[in-house]
Amino acid sequence: MAIVDYGPLWETMERNNVTQYQLLQSGIDNHTLDSLKKNRNITMITLEKLCRIIGCTPDDVVSFK
Repeated sequence: MAIVDYGPLWETMERNNVTQYQLLQSGIDNHTLDSLKKNRNITMITLEKLCRIIGCTPDDVVSFK
């Protein structure tokens, strides 16, 4: 069973100088941020939106263990 880890997201955000506030301003809601912090599932649409906002690829957002 794969375990989702959004650790790469936080590292990528820091590297690209993107804040959680910027994510909120760009349409990522508090519920989604909470899910990311707790390594819960998100939709592919949300993953695409995160990549667009941050300027990265899915590999920079999530890993599977």
